[in-house]
Amino acid sequence: MSAAAASLEQAPPFRPASQGLTTLGLALATFMQVLDTTIANVSLPTIAGNLGASAQQSTWVITAFAVSTAIALPLTGFLARRFGEVRLFVAATLFFTIASLLCGLARDMGVLVGFRALQGFVAGPMYPITQALLLSLYPPHKRAQALALLGMVTVVAPIAGPIVGGWVTDNYSWPWIFFINVPIGLFSSWVVWTQMRHRPERTDRPRMDYVGLITLVLGVGALQLVLDMGNDEDWFSSPLIVGASILSAVALIVFVIWELTDKEPIVDLRVFRHRNFTFGTIALMLAYGAFFSVGLLVPQWLQRNLGYTAFWAGLASAPIGIFPILLTPLVGKYSNRIDLRWMSSFAFVAMSLSSFLRGDFTLDVDFERIALIQLVQGIGVAFFFMPVTTILLSDLRGHEIAAGSGLATFLRTLAGSFSASVTTWLWGYREIIHHARLTESITPYSGSTQAFIDQFGQGNVTQAAAQLDQMITQQAFQISFNELFHGLGWLFLCLILFVWLTRPPFTSQRGAGAGAH
Repeated sequence: MSAAAASLEQAPPFRPASQGLTTLGLALATFMQVLDTTIANVSLPTIAGNLGASAQQSTWVITAFAVSTAIALPLTGFLARRFGEVRLFVAATLFFTIASLLCGLARDMGVLVGFRALQGFVAGPMYPITQALLLSLYPPHKRAQALALLGMVTVVAPIAGPIVGGWVTDNYSWPWIFFINVPIGLFSSWVVWTQMRHRPERTDRPRMDYVGLITLVLGVGALQLVLDMGNDEDWFSSPLIVGASILSAVALIVFVIWELTDKEPIVDLRVFRHRNFTFGTIALMLAYGAFFSVGLLVPQWLQRNLGYTAFWAGLASAPIGIFPILLTPLVGKYSNRIDLRWMSSFAFVAMSLSSFLRGDFTLDVDFERIALIQLVQGIGVAFFFMPVTTILLSDLRGHEIAAGSGLATFLRTLAGSFSASVTTWLWGYREIIHHARLTESITPYSGSTQAFIDQFGQGNVTQAAAQLDQMITQQAFQISFNELFHGLGWLFLCLILFVWLTRPPFTSQRGAGAGAH
């Protein structure tokens, strides 16, 4: 060890001039970054209408952010070692702020998606670096409280996103859902830099796994392109989709082989040799993907089928966060007294029940019932993240904990992105099928059709046909919505199996697990 490194190891812990102000700056940055994963959900119909895009194309605003974040996550360790944690945090937050400004200024869907991808990429390192900086501010006996604070921020922000996004969209315009990041980002960057710029940090020039990075970007990017554009391009009848599919398959196969054989892989896939990590990560990926689908589908359904404004769609969705806010601290406190597999199973049952209940919705469902079922799902969310994350990290040791936490976060983020694309496609695809089936029995010669023309079209066939088609489209979307939620309900129940394929004890790494959320 060099003299400089030795002196750094022996130096007393760094404390900023104002610990509270620094904590506020770090928490605001995390709130802003997590908020942006959901703030655009309720605004998608408005954005699509203003920019002349389809509903399916508007989901690129969500998936571009999520995929770019996932790709950037494995780079966090490399960038922190190269530039230092404080500099990386400030740079990422400032670039996130600039990207937010550019998103608000975009007047074309392609440009907006591009800036959202940039925003997601610089967001990748923000949460893990915030977690590391926050832990360094507090002595060991207070770190659990710091992690609880960060956990509360990550729970509140996705809930606030639809409400804030809906209110801003209804009362101002959709670009302001991005403009509001500018003052928050500037304040957070200024606070953390002024308070922590003298924090001693050791930097070096670590080796970069360029093959792993390039194949990861190509594989994941091409796969997302297939998912986003497949429906518009008529899937495998399009040379673009065929080419992108081949590129994705080849790149991901090379990526897996390379990462398993490289000495310093960008993503350590060897942690999958651990039983709890493997089955716990599968449960986390699939459950988060399903959870992300709910958060995307419900606000769009409320606006498209029930005619809610963006703000009221956000309010109807918001109760999902009440129980996580109230129960998350208690779940962490008492988790050592209950088998975490029972906790996770209870979470999946609650989320399954809420999905089945939504699967019975009709176009006449009222606000109170929608909000109540969101509340039921919130019970499941409260018992989901911490137990499952603790389980998957429980049989990792030493350096494997950081690698496993990063890989699980990476896969969880990818699952959210892919589920957004697949859910949107399935909703539209099944609507087309049901629309065709509902119109099979409608002929201009049937008595019921003639009665409809007389009642609603007042004898005007064209006007009556347009109204009838609109009603059929609404019903077709509703049937498709119900099918998707019945499928999600069964998926949540099946995930209980993966949790019970893990083996206790799960308590050895509880601190790491709690913090990884």
